[in-house]
Amino acid sequence: MLMGEMEDLIELAKRRGFFWQSFSIYGGFSGLYDYGPLGSIIKERVYRAWKDIYMGLGAIEIDTPSLTPDPVLKASGHVDRFIDMAVACTQCRTRYKIESILSDKGVDAVPQNVDEARKLMDGLDLKCTRCGGKLGEPFEHHLMFMIDSQGERMYARPETAQGIFVNFRLLKNYNRDRLPMIVIQQGKGYRNEISPRQAIIRQKEFNMAEVEVFLDPDVNGAFTPTLQEEIHMHDMDGKDHFTTLPQALEKNIIKSPDHAFFLEITYRFAMDIGMDRERLRFRQHRKDELAHYSSDCWDLEARINDSWLEITGISDRGTYDLSRHHGASGEKLYIDGTRFARVIEPASGIDRIIASLLASSMYKRESGYSVLKLKPEIAPYPVALLPLQKKDGLQEKAMEIYGKLKILEPYAYYDDSGAIGRRYARQDEIGTPYCITVDYDTLEKDIVTIRERDSMEQIREVNVDQILSTKGFLNNPVLQAFTVKK
Repeated sequence: MLMGEMEDLIELAKRRGFFWQSFSIYGGFSGLYDYGPLGSIIKERVYRAWKDIYMGLGAIEIDTPSLTPDPVLKASGHVDRFIDMAVACTQCRTRYKIESILSDKGVDAVPQNVDEARKLMDGLDLKCTRCGGKLGEPFEHHLMFMIDSQGERMYARPETAQGIFVNFRLLKNYNRDRLPMIVIQQGKGYRNEISPRQAIIRQKEFNMAEVEVFLDPDVNGAFTPTLQEEIHMHDMDGKDHFTTLPQALEKNIIKSPDHAFFLEITYRFAMDIGMDRERLRFRQHRKDELAHYSSDCWDLEARINDSWLEITGISDRGTYDLSRHHGASGEKLYIDGTRFARVIEPASGIDRIIASLLASSMYKRESGYSVLKLKPEIAPYPVALLPLQKKDGLQEKAMEIYGKLKILEPYAYYDDSGAIGRRYARQDEIGTPYCITVDYDTLEKDIVTIRERDSMEQIREVNVDQILSTKGFLNNPVLQAFTVKK
């Protein structure tokens, strides 16, 4: 998977400042990546699009600590069950997730314990991909980072969800006891990955956006899907369906209207940020790969090269979490005396979404130059201002216009380095949808040229006052000329 698209993406990301390996001056450390200047902007734009779609549904947002005490994660089942089966090379000591090495051999199974792992490995010629050495005996690998603070055991949270569940009573009071109740939280998650790899796709510290939808357990269909668009769905039996979500409900491919609705919201979010619909599918978890808290789960997956990558999991957690915390804490987490709320959880990996979005947006022109076909609302810079040359007062005039534009469009960018053609190519490569060129006509007539990234078409003789007429460059009416042409 690191060949082709992903390899090209990693090279572009490092060179242009989207993301790069952390602590690189010390040789870098696996599973840790920094977002550079452009990646940081995209990350915030993706978070904003995610938040906007849920706030539009009436969601409430909270922010809870990254450190979680042992009793909380003991009650949730993570301490005892958040474990992968692993194996290590007897020579170089490289560790592997057994599920992954079985998959490489065509075995689709997730061992639940050491004995199962040993049986599944038996008879397979498994060797270390790094040195060719023999793989040893399977063992349990705990996925949480433990911190011992003056005798008090805590963990770096593996998910943000538990911070929401333990606040259920307070949130319910805040929401005036109304259900459904949608609670969102974004932030860092931490997992002691066996073999972190593929840049920001599998990390030890990662960015999450999780939603907990609390429902009355006796009301099936508080939400129902309406999207009349065929979607690729791959069920737990390996069958592919191309169907709308309302039809998937009728055909019993998915059981719950509420679950189907949040598949729809997840899909709409992916479309909002510009994901390629041809590269998306929903895949249902097999019974042997469901998390301990889940009765059913559909992943939205994105295709990079010929591999499918989970970017959002939409899980039916039932009443598992609230009932567990109710029993362990003694706090009454009922909704009305004896009943617990049922929970649907869309949980998104923001880093994986960004990697998938960038990979699917990247293409090469016949000239050989790379382009990121990002939606203008997601691109790091909506507009770049470029003087044709640095002489004859063009640079000074460009800086004068840029200073005024920056007040109205804080994310405007200025570039005067190199030939104008190379600067266009550089802006195309980082996804900038529009470039404004200041030339000699600007000095004489106070007009500029606007160039659009995808078509490379230009609107000439645009008055400077026109580009300074609206707050937020993407709201400028002059851009409608490009829209009409498209």
